[in-house]
Amino acid sequence: MQAAAAGFALGLSLIVAIGAQNAFVLRQGLRREHVLPVVLVCALSDAVLIAAGVAGFGLLASQLPGLETVMRWLGAAFLMWYGARTLLAAWRGGAALRAERDPGNGSLRRALLTCFALTWLNPHVYLDTVMLLGAVSSQYENRLHFGLGAVSASLFFFFALGFGARLLAPVFARPVAWRVLDLGIGLTMWLIAAKLLIG
Repeated sequence: MQAAAAGFALGLSLIVAIGAQNAFVLRQGLRREHVLPVVLVCALSDAVLIAAGVAGFGLLASQLPGLETVMRWLGAAFLMWYGARTLLAAWRGGAALRAERDPGNGSLRRALLTCFALTWLNPHVYLDTVMLLGAVSSQYENRLHFGLGAVSASLFFFFALGFGARLLAPVFARPVAWRVLDLGIGLTMWLIAAKLLIG
C-alpha cells in the first residue's frame, strides 16, 4: 500500500499541472463532446507510458539523446499550430464556441487525433511519466504497486477533469467565457511550445 500510495501521489502531482492535454480535455468536457473516448485515450496512454517507465524502458531515452530533440521540435510545431487555431477560434467567437455538440466541427476522429498528438508529441510526457516515474519506482521493492498507484491517479484525474467540467457549464453558457477559455488555451500552448524550443 505504501508503494501504491506513493505512486498515486507522484502521478497526480505530475499530471495536475495545466498543460495542452489537460486544457483540451477540459474543453471537451465543457462541450460534452466525445468525453469518454478522449478521457480513455489520455488515461490509457498514460498507463502505457507509466508501464514503460516502471518496466525500465526509461533507460532507452537516456541512451538516445537525439530522441528528445526530435520530440521537442515535433511537439513545439504541433503546439504552435494548435495554439494558433485555438486563438483564431477565440478571435472569431460565434457558433464554433457553443457549449452543445457541433457534429460538423467536432468529429470523433478529429478529437481523438488531436488527443493523441497532444499526448504523444509532448516530450515532457516522456521525461515525467517514463523517466521520472520509472526512476522513482526503482526505490520501491514492489514496483508493480507503485505503477498501479500512478495509473490510478491518471484515471482518477482525467475522469474528474472530463466529466467534472460539466459543473462549470453554467459559466460557459455565455459565448464570452468560451472566448476567454480558448484564449487561455491558445496562449498556454504557445507558452509550452516556447519552453520546448528554448529547452
